[in-house]
Amino acid sequence: MTKNCNLIVILGPTATGKTGLAARLAKELNSEVISADSRQIYRGMDLGTGKDLTEFVVDGVRVPYHLIDIVEPDHEFNVFEYQRSFFDCFSELLKRGIVPIMVGGTGLYIDAVIKGYEMFEVPENPGLRRELDNQDMETLKSRLLALNPAIHNTTDLLDRKRLLRAIEIADHTEKHQFPDEADKPEIRPFIIGVRWTREILRRRITDRLEKRLEMGMIDEVRKLHESGTSWEKLSFFGLEYRYISLYLQGKTSHEEMFKTLNTRIHQFAKRQETWFRRMERQGTVIHWIDNADFDKLKALVGNINGDS
Repeated sequence: MTKNCNLIVILGPTATGKTGLAARLAKELNSEVISADSRQIYRGMDLGTGKDLTEFVVDGVRVPYHLIDIVEPDHEFNVFEYQRSFFDCFSELLKRGIVPIMVGGTGLYIDAVIKGYEMFEVPENPGLRRELDNQDMETLKSRLLALNPAIHNTTDLLDRKRLLRAIEIADHTEKHQFPDEADKPEIRPFIIGVRWTREILRRRITDRLEKRLEMGMIDEVRKLHESGTSWEKLSFFGLEYRYISLYLQGKTSHEEMFKTLNTRIHQFAKRQETWFRRMERQGTVIHWIDNADFDKLKALVGNINGDS
């Protein structure tokens, strides 16, 4: 089933155990893991992103991983950079005879790779930036949506710097004809999804949140702010950073912070599931396994270097 693939993808909502599965499979296949997580790329953001590097040690063997801890929190990382970084890493591993294992829950990053989004590096436009400088967020959002009604990354609508950059890219794209990318590698993915029943996934999410708080997630957010990351920037980094930041600023109680954050993570998992269902509707074949069953995973993958 998988002998013609050159990339194994393991995807699923948060808290499904997909990273542990990917690491175990990589050890079995002498492979390496490439992360598809939009937040685990940042250094110093560990508990808040669910980054557990101990999962990459399987039976005492360290499994190599890539695209984790590659930039500082003040870097404006985006899907274009991810796609470029992935292709570089992917091509290097193929040269070494390794079929990589991509794992993560950031649907946009996964789609950008397996569908080969046409993405291009766009220079800054100082004139356009001066024109936009005094416009409020709602005006900027309207301008971006007018240029690009089918915007992929809706997080660009939440942060002013990213919104300005998105307008800059959309404006440039509208006015320029881009050449075909000759160096984009051919991706032949075999995609596996990890799922649990709704009730069990909810319990896993809550249990994991409690554990991360016990391990010091609040201190992690505090230290990031003390090291120079603004409250606004922390809020952009996602749910855990947003609601813990509110708590640290005295804008909510610990109890309310936990309750709201827990609810929002459940809602986030539903949005991830919606994204993956949309991928399937658009023709992407996903082979689902229940309850992080490693034996089922191995049976699906078979021997990628021979018959399956």
